[in-house]
Amino acid sequence: MIIIKLGGSLSRSDALIDCLNAVEKNYQGRVVVIVPGGGAFADQVRLAQQHWQFDDHTAHRMALLAMQQTALMLKGLKADWGIADKVAAIYTQLDRHNIVIWSPDSAELDSAGIAASWDISSDSLAAWLAYTLSANELILVKSAVIDDSLSLHQLAEQQIVDKAFCGFAEKATFTTQVINVQRFLRG
Repeated sequence: MIIIKLGGSLSRSDALIDCLNAVEKNYQGRVVVIVPGGGAFADQVRLAQQHWQFDDHTAHRMALLAMQQTALMLKGLKADWGIADKVAAIYTQLDRHNIVIWSPDSAELDSAGIAASWDISSDSLAAWLAYTLSANELILVKSAVIDDSLSLHQLAEQQIVDKAFCGFAEKATFTTQVINVQRFLRG
């Protein structure tokens, strides 16, 4: 099983549909779970929190809704893919589809002890999901330029991945790649 996290910033360009098409083309016959970033929806949460000063728990819930909105958009673009909110539902969808989009359930993440913090973004949630599903590989697709010589800790210092990502990835039994969208599209 491969977990592919598509950065939210990809939704601001045609790169998003190109990535979805690349998943179909390059991962045929393989089991793939797509983790969507929150993109512009999450950006609106950040702006609202700055303006209204509500707590991080509320912002976290709203950011999860942003990921869910992106998941619904992806499903609208790829109607033949599955969509699932809980880990058990992912397995059910994988019985019917090779590619499933994760629309994270806040109650399940709360039960798993995922902190409500901006230090945890869809990057860390993708790592948590990869660990929980015993995935073989986690690929984070980013619009940012990625220096392949940098460690995950260095990528976190440069804010390419979120601050909590390394903690989630350290217990990984899967391989992790953080790659630029152009490299991902080249296959």
